[in-house]
Amino acid sequence: MTGDEVRSFCLSLPETTEKETWADDENPGHPTFRIRDKIFVLMAVEEDSASIRTSMAEQSDLISAFPESARVASYVGRFGWVTVDFDGIPEEVLREVISAAWARTAPKKLAAAWGGPG
Repeated sequence: MTGDEVRSFCLSLPETTEKETWADDENPGHPTFRIRDKIFVLMAVEEDSASIRTSMAEQSDLISAFPESARVASYVGRFGWVTVDFDGIPEEVLREVISAAWARTAPKKLAAAWGGPG
């Protein structure tokens, strides 16, 4: 998937918003995708990879399955976040991981009403 495709998919999930974060006068910000202001995907400035909120088990599974394209995320990896390169992860896997991150982050009632993975 491309950065634009990931963006479109994230924004297709209920109540998702995009917010640029950590920009300053010299550096562009990172696109973040949020549900009620809680981040579930943090895209790289280059929009070729992202850190995604996963469970510890999912993080381990992704790193094992895609060792060249998935790694423990900087700073938040100890909480289960994984960084993935978009071009090294199959689209259906990436969509599933993002959907699960959304469901994990969304309020329980909203996630249940959506009925997606979670």
